[in-house]
Amino acid sequence: MTVKTKPKSVLRSYEKHLDDRFWMVEEASSGVPASAIFDLIGLTHLNKSFFAGMLNLSTKTLDRYRQGGKQLNPASGELILKIFSLYKKGEKIFGNTEEFQKWIEKPAYGLGFKVPKELMQTPAGIDLIMDELIRIEYGDLA
Repeated sequence: MTVKTKPKSVLRSYEKHLDDRFWMVEEASSGVPASAIFDLIGLTHLNKSFFAGMLNLSTKTLDRYRQGGKQLNPASGELILKIFSLYKKGEKIFGNTEEFQKWIEKPAYGLGFKVPKELMQTPAGIDLIMDELIRIEYGDLA
């Protein structure tokens, strides 16, 4: 599978319900599999250390969770699902995940010249990025 199709196929496997906030809450509460983090790594090209830091876990713990088929706690699961949702919106606006990934790596005017990737560490930061994507989608760049 090529790099261009892999992110698309990973996102497609999660996207069906990502616009439904109630589903996200229920899914996070019932337990998102730790393997979803590794799907995100493939989608985002962000490294395991990035997600380990976000979830306040070690990279070894992430590996053990995946190998053991463990599930994330609700707060961690919600963060992971919100990032999938963010990438779904980004792909829609930018045309593909690669272009969206370029955007999140650079300072964004509408985010006070903060780098979106750096805001992805908290649910509120993810919401700020989503709000900015909606503004871009509707042409409100000021």
